[in-house]
Amino acid sequence: MENIQHSYVQVKGLKLHIAEIGSGQKAVLFLHGFPEIWYTWRHQMIDVANAGYRAIAFDFRGYGLSEHPVEPEKANLLDLVDEVLGLLDSLSISRAFLVGKDFGAIPAYIVAALHPERVTSVITLGVPFTLPGPSVIQDLPEDSYVKRWQKPGRAEADFGRFDVKSVIRNIYILFSGSEIPVAGENQEIMDLFNPSTPLPPWFSEEDLATYASLYEKSGFRFALQVPYRSLGVESGISDPKVTIPALLIMGEKDYVLKSFGMEDYIRSGAVKHFVPELEIIFIPEGSHFVHEQFPDKVNQLIVEFLHKQSI
Repeated sequence: MENIQHSYVQVKGLKLHIAEIGSGQKAVLFLHGFPEIWYTWRHQMIDVANAGYRAIAFDFRGYGLSEHPVEPEKANLLDLVDEVLGLLDSLSISRAFLVGKDFGAIPAYIVAALHPERVTSVITLGVPFTLPGPSVIQDLPEDSYVKRWQKPGRAEADFGRFDVKSVIRNIYILFSGSEIPVAGENQEIMDLFNPSTPLPPWFSEEDLATYASLYEKSGFRFALQVPYRSLGVESGISDPKVTIPALLIMGEKDYVLKSFGMEDYIRSGAVKHFVPELEIIFIPEGSHFVHEQFPDKVNQLIVEFLHKQSI
């Protein structure tokens, strides 16, 4: 970890925090999800760099050490598409591999679909090709965390009862389960957490402290807007195709697989309408955080896929 270098770059008028390691000619850009920041890729960055690539992870705008936009409530997921392209430009990278986790998969795939000349291949974890829009959330329970957090003020009041470290702990443990978090009639999402539940064995108190220190700086204002409050906003993109090679790594114990209509979408092959060259690998015991849970396995899959595209 001590060899990971940190810096800031200006992208679209905002100062973004980036972490990188490795000096290879080919760049791999990692895009985090929620409740994560660049640090979620700590295991992958080191192995990818050791395999001969330049590994770069960054905090999206409004997350971690990156600056917030002036009006966060006007932001949406398509802003992150421009941000990825702007970051590649700022780093003078003409073409990169994109690796996206959770909502980070959405801009990764959209960049690949709209700007294939900038992307060698795409790897996503936990989320396949998905466009924002009402259809993404229409079948979710009304009291699921997604729909609860879409309501302005509700999550803020829920989270505000706890310190930031406790909020991250609660969400991390809830999201590590195999069922989508759904609150009862007189509950909030944070009430679903059982204080006696320990952190997963692959996520240490030190890891939690790192996440918490960065969310203490950024807060949750932008994170609630992007992805949650902008997830149902139409993208305006019609019948996109990702024509480059792609890999989806999916934990079979990931709650996302059992919600959002994902399992049928993936297993039926319907996702390949949008990503014809998609390879799908399931990890039987994998959770929503499969890359932290089984880093050696995931790193092997990522590096092997990168090497295949580099021949």
